[in-house]
Amino acid sequence: MKLNELSKSPETKVRKRVGRGQGSGLGKTAGRGENGQKSRSGVSIKPWFEGGQTSLFKRLPKRGFNNAKFRKEYAVINLSDLNRFEDGTEVTPELLIETGIIKKPLAGIKVLANGKLEKKVNVKAHRFSSTAVTKIEELGGTTEVI
Repeated sequence: MKLNELSKSPETKVRKRVGRGQGSGLGKTAGRGENGQKSRSGVSIKPWFEGGQTSLFKRLPKRGFNNAKFRKEYAVINLSDLNRFEDGTEVTPELLIETGIIKKPLAGIKVLANGKLEKKVNVKAHRFSSTAVTKIEELGGTTEVI
């Protein structure tokens, strides 16, 4: 390697050294302006903060009914989940919890018609979809609303 064969190293950007006197151009206030919250150290303003103005979601009108407080949430099982039981088994919420198909009964158990049922089972649950009832009864099983 000879001196005339050396290639120029890629240029590196010089780091801004703020608050360093006259020559840098970023002395005194270090490019932050004069006064105010954003000129202080350690400032963290939330993106939704509007400078003390009433926030947008408080200014908008609240209308309509929201049922979230009174909503009932059901533990859902599909017909395909019932294939693990023997023919003629009575499937109850207690049996479903015991076998680990559902963890918590919540407000009750709802049976949906997803998947294909291949066994004749008698199901006791809090809710059924109409197609789930027809599919269970087609195979000779029964449905009972608790």
